Amino acid sequence: MPSVFITGASRGLGLEFARQYSAEGWSVVAACRRPSDVPQLEEWGVEAVAVDVTDFAAVAVLARRLAGRAFDLLLNNAGVYGQDQEFGSIDGEDWQRVMRTNVIAPLKVAEAFLPHVLAGRRRVMAFLSSRMGSVTENDSGGSYIYRSSKAALNAAVRSLAVDLRPQGVTAILLHPGWVRTDMGGHAAPLEVEASVAGLRGVIDAAGPADSGTFRDYTGATVPW
Repeated sequence: MPSVFITGASRGLGLEFARQYSAEGWSVVAACRRPSDVPQLEEWGVEAVAVDVTDFAAVAVLARRLAGRAFDLLLNNAGVYGQDQEFGSIDGEDWQRVMRTNVIAPLKVAEAFLPHVLAGRRRVMAFLSSRMGSVTENDSGGSYIYRSSKAALNAAVRSLAVDLRPQGVTAILLHPGWVRTDMGGHAAPLEVEASVAGLRGVIDAAGPADSGTFRDYTGATVPW
């Protein structure tokens, strides 16, 4: 039975990833701050664990508690958007909070759970990024906090892919599309079920040659 560890599993994409992987017969460990707020996880047979990914000491404790477990896929999904995003009204502390959540936390989770991934058969790490982190495609400006956090995540995971290649780990970046979630808003054209189904297909097809790439939910390459 393949296994997956998912962060940010209390809602949106993370919750749907947990549902779909569980329905496909995977062993799923879903991490969120308050599992008691998400009774669906237990109903689906998902193992829910409590952790705040920005609490790096707590992440390390959880990794030790799960020592000996193998995860074929580490899915770093947790992320935030931030508050005021326009030039002239940006709050520096909020920017730091977003960078800690969207950039540093996924890499610290990857560090902590590398032994679990190495024990798995597939050895894949997937990171939820966004096309908004593409420097090439930024022709509308604004969204300074969110854009910069995803661009930084892209750079970090690109390095991670190089560093972990000798150990047989495939690290990929994923753009889910504009999805109808709390972050994406009601105007988003893409249903969460369709986005996650597409992303799962991209993840399933990922191999060593794909490590360090940035793909959308259809499998198309997103420019840096």
